[in-house]
Amino acid sequence: MFDSITDIVSQSGYLGIFLLMLAENVFPPIPSELIMPLAGFVAARGELDIVLVILSGTAGSVVGALPWYYAGALFGKDRLKWMASRVGRLMTVSPGDIDMASSWFERHEGMAVFFGRLIPAIRTLISVPAGIVRMSMLPFLAYSTIGSLIWTTLLAVTGFLLESQYELVEEYVDPLSKAVVLTVVAVYVYRFIRFKPQQH
Repeated sequence: MFDSITDIVSQSGYLGIFLLMLAENVFPPIPSELIMPLAGFVAARGELDIVLVILSGTAGSVVGALPWYYAGALFGKDRLKWMASRVGRLMTVSPGDIDMASSWFERHEGMAVFFGRLIPAIRTLISVPAGIVRMSMLPFLAYSTIGSLIWTTLLAVTGFLLESQYELVEEYVDPLSKAVVLTVVAVYVYRFIRFKPQQH
């Protein structure tokens, strides 16, 4: 996979980085934890400018967040509550839970999006509740951009500095990403087992 990504980045440059990060956000076939360090690695070889690598990755990440935002806005809170009232156990949420979660997100929407963009696995899905509560587009883009910029900078610069030791990035970041995913799954299973239907 290393050779494939580096070839794409080397041949298509900044557009390739943009498209890879866009695809990673819409449907993550290749994680950003691998894309950006390898893009930084290519920059370290002198083929690309590290600043433009970071900006391309950030732009792709932000644009890739928009389909999830619009999916949340299209689906809406009322439809989500309707589903919860019928298949609440499968979703592990009740209509009341959705009201509470929506209220919390509306109070902390900016920070929720910002920090969400910094957490593996969560960074893609955080756009959905932003769409559901119809968060204003300008603040959504601003917080998404800042969070994504920090994330892509961290990964790209790490790959740039490590250069030939790029595999160390995956060695440390990959277990963290897997831990987050396992935690999300564990919480879901726990909530599924303990779920008690509540309509209000």
